[in-house]
Amino acid sequence: MGIKTKFKRFFDLEDDYEYDNEYEDESVAEEEEITPSHTKKGKPNVVSLQSIQQQVKVVLVEPRVYAEAQDIADQLKNRRAVVMNLQRIPHDQAKRIVDFLSGTVYAIGGDIQKLGPNTFLCTPENVDVSGTISEMMDED
Repeated sequence: MGIKTKFKRFFDLEDDYEYDNEYEDESVAEEEEITPSHTKKGKPNVVSLQSIQQQVKVVLVEPRVYAEAQDIADQLKNRRAVVMNLQRIPHDQAKRIVDFLSGTVYAIGGDIQKLGPNTFLCTPENVDVSGTISEMMDED
């Protein structure tokens, strides 16, 4: 009995074959060696769609009125990181924007960090920020 015959029998490609008692013990041992395996632990090679990384976008904004806070929140809800410069907006409106976005970031499980005196980084849950920027005293 040749190796081709054993492969045909193993994959059921040969319809009518004779069973040979003489090679019974050998064929069982060889068939165990031939069996296909998926992976080391017997799991098939399947890639999870969650493991595929998407490109993360960072949006730079410089709001001039409080009404733009909703547009910034929409960017966060769309899983984009936002760097926000609040230098061109009055202090009271800037504070309201930061408060509004703090609630938005909390709701989506993200993070907000102060990068500078009037600059903030808002990130959704899919962005991990490591490291810190030390705050320097303003000499205004």
